[in-house]
Amino acid sequence: MKRNSSGRILDQGRRAAMVLVALLLLVAGAWSSWTTAQHVLLAKGREHGTLTVAGCGEETCTGPYDPEGPEASRAGMTIDRSVAVTKGAKLSVVVKPGTDEVVRTGWSGALHAWVPFGGALLLAACVIGGGLRWRRIAWGTAAAGGALLVGAFFAL
Repeated sequence: MKRNSSGRILDQGRRAAMVLVALLLLVAGAWSSWTTAQHVLLAKGREHGTLTVAGCGEETCTGPYDPEGPEASRAGMTIDRSVAVTKGAKLSVVVKPGTDEVVRTGWSGALHAWVPFGGALLLAACVIGGGLRWRRIAWGTAAAGGALLVGAFFAL
């Protein structure tokens, strides 16, 4: 009888550990995405404008920034590089307060900001399906993550 109850305790411990790992993945992905997404989703009251891409390095692209309001134009603003950015492209952006960094606005910016969370959903689906054996929830989680990543790909 002890062996049966200790087996249940081990099984419950394994399940609890898998739930914690899945939650950790989702929280980390959401936290990573929110650092950029907050500027896109809560853009009211922030400085909006257009960035014209002048050149790109390994990780960032730079160019002159033309604000929508009475603020003065600025040169040397940076944006994270993506595959879809080409020299001369005009991007609608919002400025991160207190920095020379900008983030895309609109659907493309919002979806691009949530890409880390989409990856976290895909990783968590593996843990949910393999570790917890909750196959339907795992397929739903993977579908949500995949849809987010595909949407970001086509929006850019």
